[in-house]
Amino acid sequence: MIDVGIVGGSGYTGGELLRLLANHPKVKVVVVTSRKLSGKPLSLVHPHLKGIYSLNFEAPNAKEVAERCDIVFTAVPHGTAMDWVPGLLDAGTRVIDLSSDYRLPVDVFEKTYQTKHRAPREAVFGLTELHPEVAKANLVGNPGCYPTGATLAVAPLAKAGLVERVVYDSKSGISGAGLEPTETSHYPNMAQNVIPYKLTTHRHVPEIKQEMTRLSPGIKINFTPHVVPAVRGILTTAHVFAREEAVETLQDKSKVAEIYREFYKNAPFVRMAERVPSLASVRGSNFCDISFEPELGSDRLVVISAIDNLVKGASGQAIQNMNLMAKLDERTGLWFPGMAP
Repeated sequence: MIDVGIVGGSGYTGGELLRLLANHPKVKVVVVTSRKLSGKPLSLVHPHLKGIYSLNFEAPNAKEVAERCDIVFTAVPHGTAMDWVPGLLDAGTRVIDLSSDYRLPVDVFEKTYQTKHRAPREAVFGLTELHPEVAKANLVGNPGCYPTGATLAVAPLAKAGLVERVVYDSKSGISGAGLEPTETSHYPNMAQNVIPYKLTTHRHVPEIKQEMTRLSPGIKINFTPHVVPAVRGILTTAHVFAREEAVETLQDKSKVAEIYREFYKNAPFVRMAERVPSLASVRGSNFCDISFEPELGSDRLVVISAIDNLVKGASGQAIQNMNLMAKLDERTGLWFPGMAP
C-alpha cells in the first residue's frame, strides 16, 4: 500500500482527494492536515465523508508528515505550498503540489503572482498526457484547471505545427473559485448569469502559453474565462486559426480526427466525442471529452473540451500523477464514468 498524506485537507481540492482516494485499491490516507481544525474529524467540514474515514485533522510539521508518507499532496493556497514542499522533499517523500507554486519557472511565477518565490525547486508539470517524465519526478506541479482543458483541446494540432493562433473562451463552474465566497461565486450574483472576469490577465495564461509554445514555438495564445451558474466543470471553446499552409488540413475532418487519435492513443482519460461535449458527461470523473468542427471556407477550426475542474482539473489529475509516480496503471482508482445527468 502507498501511505499518502494531504497537507491542507479542508478545502474543495482536499475534500475531492479524500473522496477519490477512499476507493483507491493501493492507497491508505494516513494524515490530513489543517492547523485551524487540528483534532477535529474530517466529517466536520466534509460531511459526505462521514463513516468513510475515521481520521482527524492534524497539525504536524513537514518532517513529521514526510516520515509517515510515501507521497504527499499539498492542497494549500498559492504561496503557501512553498513553505511545505522543501521540508517534505528534504525529509525523503515525493510531492504533488496542487497550488500554483511549482507550475512555472520562478521568474514567470513571480511576475504572474506578484510575489517572491521563497523556495524554488525543480518540478515536472503534471499534465501526464504531455509529460510522461512525471513517472520519475520527486516534485510535480499539478496544472491549473483552465490550462488542463485548454491545453488538451489543442495540443495535437499545435504539435503537428498547424496552428497560427488560438483564442480560448472558457466557462467554469463556481467551485473553481474555491471554498471562500467571492463576488463571482456569491449566489445572488451568479444565478441566471454569466460573469466574464480577468478578460486578458488571468493568471493561468502563462501555464497555457508554456505548454503550447513548448509544442509549437511562436504560437499565439489568447484566453478569456467566465464563471457560469454550475457547481462543477469547465467547458472550453478553442477558436483555432490555421497557419496559411495548414488551412486545407484543418478543413479535413478525417485528417484532424487522425491527428487527435494518434496523439492521444495512449491517453485513456482523453475521449473524442461524437457530438459537442457536455459537462454532465464528465462531472465527477477524470475524463476530458473533446470534439471539433471546421468552419468551411475559413481558416478556423472550433475545438470544444469538457472537464470536471475538481477532478481532471485538480484532484483526479493529481491522483493520475501519483499513479504514474508509484508505477501503477494511471487509471487505478479513477476508472469510472461521469455523473450524467
